[in-house]
Order: sequence, then C-alpha cells, then structure tokens
Amino acid sequence: MATTAPLPKDRSGAPLYAVVTGSDSGIGRAIAVAFAGGGVDVGLTYHRDAEGAEETARQVRERGARAAVRQLDLTDLPTAAAVVDELAEELGGLDVLVNCAGTGTAQKVMDMDFDTWRGVLSVDLDGAFLCSQRAAKHMIEAGRGGRIINITSVHEHAPKVGAAPYCAAKAGLGALTKVLALELAEHAITVNSVAPGEISTPMTGQEDVDPRQQPRPGVPLGRPGHAEEVAAVVAFLATPAAGYVTGASYVVDGGMLLMGPQASSMLTDEKWRVP
Repeated sequence: MATTAPLPKDRSGAPLYAVVTGSDSGIGRAIAVAFAGGGVDVGLTYHRDAEGAEETARQVRERGARAAVRQLDLTDLPTAAAVVDELAEELGGLDVLVNCAGTGTAQKVMDMDFDTWRGVLSVDLDGAFLCSQRAAKHMIEAGRGGRIINITSVHEHAPKVGAAPYCAAKAGLGALTKVLALELAEHAITVNSVAPGEISTPMTGQEDVDPRQQPRPGVPLGRPGHAEEVAAVVAFLATPAAGYVTGASYVVDGGMLLMGPQASSMLTDEKWRVP
C-alpha cells in the first residue's frame, strides 16, 4: 500500500538534506543556492571545475546551510555513483536528489563515432540511473519519503540537429523518470523531471549574462531563461506542497516548444540543418 505521508524532516515538513550533481555552475549552482536559502544542507558535485564547486559551497554557506563537495566523474561508472553515498553520510541523510550533471555534442549522426555516442549517454542517462538508485536506497531505508528531480531539457520532448545522443539520453531520462515514479511511489518518493529551454549559463556560452538583454524572437517570452527560474521550479518540487506531483515533466522554456508549426512556417532558408 502506498503511503501519502509528507516529507517529514523539520517541523514544517521541508527537506533537510539534498544532493545536486553538476552544481559547480549554471543551473546546478542556482538549485543548490535555492535549497540553501530554504535551510537545506547540500551535497555538491563537480567534474573538472573544483574552483566553481567551492564557489557554490561558499554561496550555500553564506545562506546558513552546510555544504559538502565531491568530484563526480560520470564516465567512470558504476564506481563514481558511490559519491551519492559519501555525501549522504557526511550530510547525515538524503531527502532530495537532483540529477543535473550533463554533457552534449554538436555533431551529426553520420559524422559521429560510437565512443562519442556512448560518452554522452553514460553521463546523461546511465549516471542519472545509478545516482537515483543510490539515493532511493537511502530514502527507502530512512522510511520518510523523498524527492528525485531529473534535469532533462526541452530535448526530452523535441529533437535537435547535431544532438542525437543528448536528445536520446534526455528522452530516455524522461521515460526513466516515469518508471521510477511508479516504482518508488509506495515509499512516498516522488520523481519528476524539469526540462529547461535555452538558459543563460556557461553551457550555452552565456555566463554572467542578463537574459533580459538577449533578444530571442523565436521564443514567445522573447528571451532566454535565467538559471534561477529553473531552480525555482526544482525548489517547488522538493517541498511538501508538491507531495502529490510525480511522474511529471515541467517545461521551463519561455514557450519555445509551442513554436514548432508556427516557427517552421516562418523559415526562409535551410540553416537549421547545420548543427
């Protein structure tokens, strides 16, 4: 029998411990800082940017929360996923996992080798699977519910030229989200995905850019998003208020996905075929 108990951590029912992978910059950093602002201690991971992770940790601590930092190389699987266990032990528990670490390509299928294909799937899909599995074990053993939130992309739902492994991984992660939502519901663990569009982050070459100053005529809201706008949705999904939400995909894209037929009818050349 499934339980409908809230996430019973502090007196308000809010979570106390979270792990955010890929939190050395961009969306991952914004999520970690948002959690810290709500009094949540955060485990942070990075691949290469140790300095960036320490800056995130500084911002977390500045908000009165604890931060624990580990390197996480999701090309070294399944071994690397043990970092989730290490962070849970150091924090004292694990209430929320956010799978934010990811990578991608800008290469057409016919020009791509198998190692490139597998490398993206390893990080974006295999890594999320293994980290979710580890996190869920901690949540089940604690017996007080939990949250798993997967950062996918609009490409969970729509393709892009030059991004075959990325799109396949994100679509796969979206489906994995739904399966986990079914399987973990009896433990009061909800599982959802958040699918950003273009967000002003280092990954899109827009570090420290004000998205309001970056016009995007093809996006209904007319601009890229800010990492904090994604973090706000993730933070909501981690709260008791979202306790009856599971298996859902929250698109945060300024209306981009709505523009398929509308935008395609306005194209005047075939530049879209080039990654």
